[in-house]
Amino acid sequence: MNKLLMIIVIGLLMSSCATTSMVKYYNENHKQLDIIQQSYKEIYARKPFTIEFTDKSYQHIFLELLTDSIKYIYEFDVKETRLNDTLIKFNLPPASVMNLINRMQSIECKWLSNLDYYTEGKKNTLVFLSVKTKDFRWFFTPQKYYIMTYYIQPQYYDSQGRLLDGRSRRRLRELNGDVFKRVNARVAYTISQRFR
Repeated sequence: MNKLLMIIVIGLLMSSCATTSMVKYYNENHKQLDIIQQSYKEIYARKPFTIEFTDKSYQHIFLELLTDSIKYIYEFDVKETRLNDTLIKFNLPPASVMNLINRMQSIECKWLSNLDYYTEGKKNTLVFLSVKTKDFRWFFTPQKYYIMTYYIQPQYYDSQGRLLDGRSRRRLRELNGDVFKRVNARVAYTISQRFR
């Protein structure tokens, strides 16, 4: 009985540290995260694309390239010359994209995308990125990810720091079923088993 109680207490303590860990992670890496977000927005304006790292060593990527009618999905080792050729073919600046990939590798950012959402009938966009958590986890528990969303304008939050729907300001805004919390006025986060 004492062992069960100890396991429950340890579990509760670890889950209460998740918010502290996220804030600490953001404070330690906010310069890199902000640069990634800004450079991604600038490159994305030329041609819509997403990047996903598919391995633990952060050497292989899926690159989704969106055209008016087709979504192309390629898999590359980041050192392959055909990655550079593909970027040129789709009118993306190779040096800027490689710099973005290198920054993502440096902080182990697994996924980077742009999402559309609507508030008050108006289309908005946000940058969506995910990073594997460094928190301790039991061997039988799934990997968790910090999911961060960067908004163009400041957002509304409740007294508990949860992201609110801009229209009603009474309803929580959820993305993929997850409730997001405040990092700052324009950045929110959640911790999820899904990275995208």
